[in-house]
Order: sequence, then structure tokens, then C-alpha cells
Amino acid sequence: MSDNLESFRAEIAEWIAANLPADLKGIPHDEDAICWGGRNWVFKSDAQRDWLERCHGRGLTCPRWPTEYGGGGLSRAQEKVLRDEMVKAGAPSPLESFGIWMLGPALLHFGTDEQKATHLPDITAGKIRWCQGYSEPGAGSDLANVQTRAEDKGDHWLVNGQKIWTSYADKADKIFALVRTDRDAPKHLGISFMLIDMNTPGVTTKPIQLISGASPFCETFFDDVVVPKEGAIVGTQNRGWDVAKYLLTHEREMIGGGGGGLTAGSSLAEMIGTRDALVSEDPIFRAEAMQLEVDAMAFGLTMERYKDMAESGQGVGDASAMLKYYGTELNKRRHEIIMSARGLDALDWDDGAAAPWLRTKANSIEGGTSEVMLDIISKRVLELPSK
Repeated sequence: MSDNLESFRAEIAEWIAANLPADLKGIPHDEDAICWGGRNWVFKSDAQRDWLERCHGRGLTCPRWPTEYGGGGLSRAQEKVLRDEMVKAGAPSPLESFGIWMLGPALLHFGTDEQKATHLPDITAGKIRWCQGYSEPGAGSDLANVQTRAEDKGDHWLVNGQKIWTSYADKADKIFALVRTDRDAPKHLGISFMLIDMNTPGVTTKPIQLISGASPFCETFFDDVVVPKEGAIVGTQNRGWDVAKYLLTHEREMIGGGGGGLTAGSSLAEMIGTRDALVSEDPIFRAEAMQLEVDAMAFGLTMERYKDMAESGQGVGDASAMLKYYGTELNKRRHEIIMSARGLDALDWDDGAAAPWLRTKANSIEGGTSEVMLDIISKRVLELPSK
């Protein structure tokens, strides 16, 4: 691909136009349109399969990952251009996964060459679907209190414990989990970051049914699960907290990023619907809507600035808490405005599942609650005194 951005823009726009299946152009960006991949994934259509295969062949499922692992090897600037052209063309994401958003960056930073070669190509190709095993019934906001334990049995680990709120665990092939490998060490120490196959005997999941009838979250149980030692631990044994913190910065950026832009380039008016013209004429509503658009634009630019800082090697670090907090609160504001405009129509209970705007409430809980984010911001970003 060309290093010149304008040449690259023309090149990638031409490629998208030639390869985007007509059936996928402009489809709504909702749960039904997402391709998660994995061993058990059933494609919604031949077009969805074709789009994934074509994008993977071009390295566009993970544009900035090294080409040796199936990535595109693009620069940060090229990735921006790619994203812009995808939106312009009405192209859906070819693949989304926790492997791309969270595990992949952690492996690229902490993983061995063998771990990278083993797991990253399967992530970029959509062959393996990962889930995250962090939270436990007694370790939510206080994540360092995890009690799921892994006992050293010589050639393998024996894992016992429970995780909760593991998103899509019942559909995942593998899990990256925090386990306690030294029960006598201080709380933040003695934790290791472990990779476990969900098909291993002793691993079971139980979906948690929400009020909407959907079950995106699960309880996950480990009962005498045998995990071979080779390649199981990412990073240093008993220093999994270092990996966990690094991964959380990516998770918080990902969750917070939902506040930086409207769905698939849609305007707020398009998300509300033209039939609500009477509401849009209300001056108070219009002022709130326009303020939201301005704040979303400012936040989007802030996200880009921090991503550029990360690209230059400065990193994001604890500032990810700020991005996560503001992005999720902004997203809740957006959908509260939509609900105000659409009224009962916004609930969409007819098909047994709640409207996507109700899901935004969970964004301010997952990845660390808004209250925890504010605590991190006050102590580590603003460096305010504790008392």
C-alpha cells in the first residue's frame, strides 16, 4: 500500500468499492450485523463471510497489527484514512472481538514469540473467539481481590473458581483470565494472566438472563480444570496485574470510544427518525441535541489526540479512565435524548429484546464503574490529595 496518504486514500476507497458486497452496504450497525467469528460462528449471510475473508486477505481486520500475524501493518494515519473511507462507503466492520480489542494488544506487548505466532493469526482470521475472565462475585470494582486459583501441579495448572459477567462466555472458544497463583502474596501480587481453552473438561458456563430477555453475560465455573503449562501464562508468573492494567487501558478506550461518534456516521436526527419532527422543533430539545453533537465532536478529537500520543510512544496510561468515563457518560446522554424524542417507541420490546440504547447503562459499569474512574482520575491524573 502507498505511504502517501492521498494515494492510500484513493487506493483503499477503490478496494472497498470493488470488494464490499452490495448486501452489506449501509446496514445498521447493531448486534445482528456484528461478525464475532470463532469455531462455532454461523455467518448471517454469504456476504458477511465474503467480507471477512476479503478484509482478512488485505490485513484489514486488524489494520495496525504486524503483517506476519495477519494484520495490515498500517500506520496510525493510514488507519484513520481507512476508517473514514469505510464510513463513507457504508461498510460494516468485517470482524469484532475481545481478541482484537484487548487480548491482541496485551500479547503484542507481553507475549512470547511463540504465543504471538500461536494466537494472533487466529484472531485476525476470526477463527478463535475469546472472552474475558476478570470479574468475580467478590472481585468486581476491587479486581485485585480475585480468588480463582491455579495450583502448580508440575506439568500443568489446576484451576478452580468462578468468574461472573463474562460477556459471551457461552459462545467463546477460549478465555483470558486472572487467576491467583500465589495465595500468600500481597493482593496485587500473586496473580497471573492465563489463557484457557473453554472446551477443557471442568469449564462450564451459565448465561445470566437480563430483564430484556437477552443473555450477553455469563457465570463461568472452573472445577479442577487442567491447563498445560506451555504457553499458558502471558507475561511473568505472579505479575499478571501488570498485564491486566495494560489490557484495561485498551478496554476502557474501546468502551469510552462509543461516546465519540454516532452510529455508522449517522446524525442524531437520523437515529431519532424523521417522524419525530415535532420534537425536533422544541427549542429546549434542539439546544440539548446540538450541545451533544458539539461535545461528541470535541470528545472524538480528544480520542484522536490520545491515540496519536500512544502511537508516538507516550502512552495513554491512567488517562484511559478519563476517556472511559466521559465517553460512556456522553453515550448515555445521547441515548437519553433519543428516548426522550421517541418515547415508548424507543423501548422496542416487541421482539423480546430491549433497544440498544438501554445497553448504554452497562457501559458505565463494565471496565470499571464511573465512580472508580473518577477515583483514578482524581488520584492519578489530577494528583489530588486523598483528604
